[in-house]
Amino acid sequence: MDTHEAAVPPAHGGRPRVLPPRPGKGLIAALAVSGICVLIAMGIVLANGSPTGFGVSFALGLAPLPILLAAVLALDRLEPEPRLNLLFAFAWGAGIAVVLGVVLELGGTMVLVRAFDVGERAAETATLVAVAPVVEEALKGAALLWLIWRCRREIDGPTDGIIYASMVGLGFAAVENMIYYSAAFTETGTEGAVVLFVLRGLVSPLGHPLFTSMIGLGVAYAVTTRRRGGFLAIPLGYLGAVLLHGLWNGTSALESLPALGAAYLLELVVICALVVVTVRERRLLVALMGVHLPAYLGTGLVTPYDIGMLGSLSTRRQARRWARGIGAGRAMSDYQQAATELVMLHQRAERDGTGPGELAAERDALLATMARARESFVPRSPSQPQPA
Repeated sequence: MDTHEAAVPPAHGGRPRVLPPRPGKGLIAALAVSGICVLIAMGIVLANGSPTGFGVSFALGLAPLPILLAAVLALDRLEPEPRLNLLFAFAWGAGIAVVLGVVLELGGTMVLVRAFDVGERAAETATLVAVAPVVEEALKGAALLWLIWRCRREIDGPTDGIIYASMVGLGFAAVENMIYYSAAFTETGTEGAVVLFVLRGLVSPLGHPLFTSMIGLGVAYAVTTRRRGGFLAIPLGYLGAVLLHGLWNGTSALESLPALGAAYLLELVVICALVVVTVRERRLLVALMGVHLPAYLGTGLVTPYDIGMLGSLSTRRQARRWARGIGAGRAMSDYQQAATELVMLHQRAERDGTGPGELAAERDALLATMARARESFVPRSPSQPQPA
């Protein structure tokens, strides 16, 4: 574990923090190295172009990020991941993965040219199609393996795997795109950089997150399954990522519009499948409210009405809307999140065999958060009206 969790009630005022994390030395070191690599990557962009080209490529690389990050984080609202872990995943992709990827791919191209007497253009194409997917997906996937090692408990299901993988992929894509935009600016000016931005930043912005999500699914399955050989899902996920990545790069190299359209259609199908996976997992999670929460009816912090409200995404939204009407929207969100964390705590305990002491400490912290949140809306609704 890379965080320290304490059973403390939330501080008065502001948003209660359930089990506030303390970043470990490993996470801090990894973030520092990733940050240095991001600076190196920016140096590569600047060294291979002009200050104007750097500014244009930097702006174009960042332009789609707010929307893409919002789309990924929207999947994470039911049980949010620690922000520091998400930052680490993004920084790893933008820094370590990009820098090592550039070095290894340039090395691969040089080997093909010098050792195998392959023409420079053919070597670049071979690197794009065969070397880049293998190298880049391994480097991006390494961030997920690090999370298994240091923060295994933060991965509770496929949605978590998809989210962390997507953050790594978005970081990688942002900086890699800057490198390509800078090269295009050097060759054809602003027009060339903008044309490439339309193709990479607007038409296919989810390529890298999509590819690496295959590894994220494998990692999530390996962490959460009780079956023997579950960790075989990780190399299988990596193989899927490499195949998707290689297919996309291969069709791009062919410069065939029908082939590229087929690859794009496949990407859309896989994206839809990932959305279905996340929606299904969210529905299964809220359904578990009726399994674990009845044990807390005697505490006064959970009522039959609350269990019904928490057991459906639509009734959760209605409850938040009702609470906002009486000025307790944040408290209702805190209550719902703490109750969700409580259910997931029981799920992890059943899966991993959590010790009773650790279970009790985390449970009590979550109950304290629920108690504080209820103070904001229960006195105003003594008859427990249905949210409007």
